Amino acid sequence: MRLSAQSEISTSHNIVEFFFNFCHHHLLPQEQTPESEVLFRVLTFGLNAFTLRYLSRELIGVVNVRLTLLYSTVVFLAREAFRRACLSGSAKRNWTKTINLLWLTVPLGVFWSLILGLVWLHLLEVPDPSVVPHYQAGVVAFALSAIIELLGEPLWVLAQAHLFVRLKVIAESLSVVSKCILTVTLVILYPQWGLYIFSLAQLLYVSVLVMCYVIYFVMFLGSPEATKKSFPVSRVKALLPSFVEDETFVNWKEARLTWSFFKQSFLKQILTEGERYVMTFLNVLNFGDQGVYDIVNNLGSLVARFIFLPIEESFYVFFAKVLERGKTVKDQKQDDVAMAANVLELLLKLVLLIGLTITVFGYAYSQLALDIYGGSMLSSGTGPDLLRCYSLYVLFLAVNGVTECFTFALMCKEEVDRYNFVMLALSFIFLCISYFLTHWYGSVGFILANCFNMGIRIAHSTHYIHHYFRESSHSPLSGLLPSPALLLAYTLSAGLTACSEVWFCCDKGWMARLIHTSTGALCLAATLVTMFCTETKLVHFVRSQFLSRYLKKGT
Repeated sequence: MRLSAQSEISTSHNIVEFFFNFCHHHLLPQEQTPESEVLFRVLTFGLNAFTLRYLSRELIGVVNVRLTLLYSTVVFLAREAFRRACLSGSAKRNWTKTINLLWLTVPLGVFWSLILGLVWLHLLEVPDPSVVPHYQAGVVAFALSAIIELLGEPLWVLAQAHLFVRLKVIAESLSVVSKCILTVTLVILYPQWGLYIFSLAQLLYVSVLVMCYVIYFVMFLGSPEATKKSFPVSRVKALLPSFVEDETFVNWKEARLTWSFFKQSFLKQILTEGERYVMTFLNVLNFGDQGVYDIVNNLGSLVARFIFLPIEESFYVFFAKVLERGKTVKDQKQDDVAMAANVLELLLKLVLLIGLTITVFGYAYSQLALDIYGGSMLSSGTGPDLLRCYSLYVLFLAVNGVTECFTFALMCKEEVDRYNFVMLALSFIFLCISYFLTHWYGSVGFILANCFNMGIRIAHSTHYIHHYFRESSHSPLSGLLPSPALLLAYTLSAGLTACSEVWFCCDKGWMARLIHTSTGALCLAATLVTMFCTETKLVHFVRSQFLSRYLKKGT
């Protein structure tokens, strides 16, 4: 039955009803749609590229590093431990006590916002008001946005525990798109507003995010669908903190577990955001270099996020199912060992060749890519060197992802505990190396430190793989050795594209750029033809494991 948009959405009541009907059909527990997530990421990627041409690199550095770090630190310290504790175990529990516990994130968020807000305002370097106006308002707005987001924490945990996956995807997508649209609009109309623009956009982002959850649960609770699914919360009032006679306010087992996780959260946050803390508290980079570094880092991480991460997650499950954790290679079924070794070898070769391709061609096309994406603000100065180094870092990321994927799938508990201790030591070494390398090489030092860190992790994982297969006839690490002909093709491509960049890029007009791009396209085509001719086993593996799966999904 077709519905008239005018009659259906003419009143506020029908707007809410329309939203509920949409959620009823699309947001109940079901499989996540990666296509929609990619679509929203591409949209925000384009909007950000447009916005960059209107902003100074100093403003971007303050927003993307300084203020975003304040927001993420408050949110992480206030809710991470509660999330981990309240999502542990079964969804069948006393949800009244769990919701009461989750509401404690709000006062905790207020506490951290006040403490860290004072640090950001009075202890850290304040940007030049003529370059980055309204810094104080920005600190207040980003701290306030963290508190607003925490107001939706009970709803978020309730949705996650009951697998409302699409609700999360759509809520986050709508909030991100709203934020991007408002940012672009204000940057074009009122560029002199400075941090007011990003403060309003951040407040809109968290408000839309929380309201999506609120509206959905207001309409879902008490509905026939909720009754049919025996949803544990039946009234909207039950989402608020409440006292129950003769019972404790919270589940003390969950509370103690939360405290245990909370003690770990400080260290985890420092290690997760280590680069930004070094930039913020040690003043190793000025705000302009921080902004360029953050943009290049986000651009470079797209490959890891969209290509390598899905591969790692899928094949971690594969290795964990095919081989039994904690058993030696002799104690496994030999057919399974042979299959796992073959897959690991081909998987290593696949990610190695992807990484090599990005490293070789990324070197000569970094400046052109940054000029197209963000204009001269990114393509001049340290931007191209950063992206060139990040292209090399992608190669380390590619190999490390697969080697650790296999290692984690096979390690026993004691080995995992030892490895976590090694990782802790490596993380502190990484922070120290980052500090010294940035003093010597500027923002490139952060990427070099990451390469060193990944190199150590790859060495550990490859040693484990070699030790695991040493009593068998299999040698999966041979996947890290491409054919000589392919290595020659990469070497020639690197030399030709580097010469092309010197001769034709990037200030000699569009015709020179077109010649430079065509040179790269021809070199890439020649490299791919060589790959198809020399790596036949890998080509068959990709066709059988990836292309066939994609075609089945499409039909």
